[in-house]
Amino acid sequence: MFTGIIEETGELSEIKKETLSAKIKIRCQKVLDGTKIGDSIAVNGICLTVTSLAKDGFTADVMAETMRRSSLSGLKIPGKVNLERAMAADGRFGGHIVSGHIDGTGRVTGIQQEENAVWYTIAAEPGLLRYIVEKGSVALDGISLTVAKVTEQDFQVSVIPHTRKETALSEKRAGSLINIECDVVGKYIEKLISRKAAPAQESRLTEQFLSEHGFL
Repeated sequence: MFTGIIEETGELSEIKKETLSAKIKIRCQKVLDGTKIGDSIAVNGICLTVTSLAKDGFTADVMAETMRRSSLSGLKIPGKVNLERAMAADGRFGGHIVSGHIDGTGRVTGIQQEENAVWYTIAAEPGLLRYIVEKGSVALDGISLTVAKVTEQDFQVSVIPHTRKETALSEKRAGSLINIECDVVGKYIEKLISRKAAPAQESRLTEQFLSEHGFL
């Protein structure tokens, strides 16, 4: 589990693409502290497993499903990426619950400066927007942000200078793809409500069934 508080930005130094999957190398420093092979690091919000370590970075495999759902396939070398280690049990919980399993991608359609804040407008499909609520949380490329406004086509977030400077958001332009992970709490609530609202299925365990199979 992650918090959406980015620890550092790394540099995509190599990407070896197969037919559908890939292997990537990330140059970094801070997130290597205490990291072992097999540990999880979120790369632009995507939970990846460290497969090898070096003094200046790590390597991870990216599955075909991840390549399809994320913006990783469109990254260029040297690309700037957001990095966060999995949250320690005794660590501070500064953002919101981020699983590292993104729901899809959106596209930046607008970037506007307003004094000390920068507004990002993100277009997304209805299947994602249904889980995005005003004043709720959303993870964009792994960054925990508060949703300021939602419409039927897009949503907006307001970013403070520190967040923009310390993350890869500074490299986003109109037209850029961005990974979206909706608040997992909303998805669980919807699942529970839909199950409760659905009519109960008639049980096949009847007196006749028990009699026919020798239980009565």
